[in-house]
Amino acid sequence: MTRQFLTAGLLSAAFALPAAAQTQIPFALDWRFEGPSAPYFLAIDQGHFAAEGLSVEVTPGQGSLDAIPKVATGAYPLGFADMSSLVRFIDQNPDAPVTAVMILYDKPAFAVVGRRSLGVEEPADLEGRRLGAPPPDGAWAQFPIFAAEQGLDLDAITVEPVGFPTREPMLAAGEVDAVTGFSFTSYLNTVRLGIDPEDVSVMLMADYGVAHYGNAIIVNTDFAAANPEKVTGFLRAVALGLRDTVADPAAGVAAIAARNPALDSELELERLEIALRDNILTDWVRANGLGNIDAERYTRSLEQIGTVYEFQNEVDGARYFTDAYLPDDGSLTIE
Repeated sequence: MTRQFLTAGLLSAAFALPAAAQTQIPFALDWRFEGPSAPYFLAIDQGHFAAEGLSVEVTPGQGSLDAIPKVATGAYPLGFADMSSLVRFIDQNPDAPVTAVMILYDKPAFAVVGRRSLGVEEPADLEGRRLGAPPPDGAWAQFPIFAAEQGLDLDAITVEPVGFPTREPMLAAGEVDAVTGFSFTSYLNTVRLGIDPEDVSVMLMADYGVAHYGNAIIVNTDFAAANPEKVTGFLRAVALGLRDTVADPAAGVAAIAARNPALDSELELERLEIALRDNILTDWVRANGLGNIDAERYTRSLEQIGTVYEFQNEVDGARYFTDAYLPDDGSLTIE
């Protein structure tokens, strides 16, 4: 399975243009153009990428397991993907030239979303109730860790396999008492179905013992080795784009809407504001800056992954993340 990565070094060379010209950077998102992708588009519109000699084209994706191979094969030099998914991918493809270089979601959006009127407000309330969980769901994959950290009796929880399109409708109809999902997505979908926001409880797994990091910017390591200053410049531009987004979230959503006139701007503004509050601008980020990791927490996260996934190779935290390309000029400080 790793042979496909042998040509990555040759492919990455295609991204390097003469120094006098802008370097073309296709950037692979993990999902559609939604509110949380605003920093990339503001970084384009405000000229932050151009100031680094980069011409960036953002493309939508179909999940982390779509974005990671795009970068690992050299088709894209940089992308955006979930850290837990990246760890597993690298473990299964140890020769893949890909790693994370900047954490964007200090707290992942993995959550249990319930309804207070159905008796679900805290983790212990799940016992004796029905939990709707799509089998491929990233949040469901972390649920055993969440349950173990909270001392829940899994046998006391009735798990209903549900589809993504039916997950929130079943919660709104009271057919399940809670669901697993991304915090901002399941919350907004449930409210949009007519449920009072005060009736919706959101339990972010990161607040209940799950040590994982969320989505990060990932890089093709062959490209990074040949173009370290371009990678650092890209990360600096993203950080400045995030600053702009924090200062004016509505402008960030407008930048997305300019690429998608059918965008529900009101919905995406709310999604963006939730992501900024709960996932990106955490207390740790405000104190320590954007993009890096806490070593102790990172070690605990890898240990937790090992409780639900059998590693095929030796666990090596330095293989999955490096801070070597983070800018050191103060651009990572977010007020």
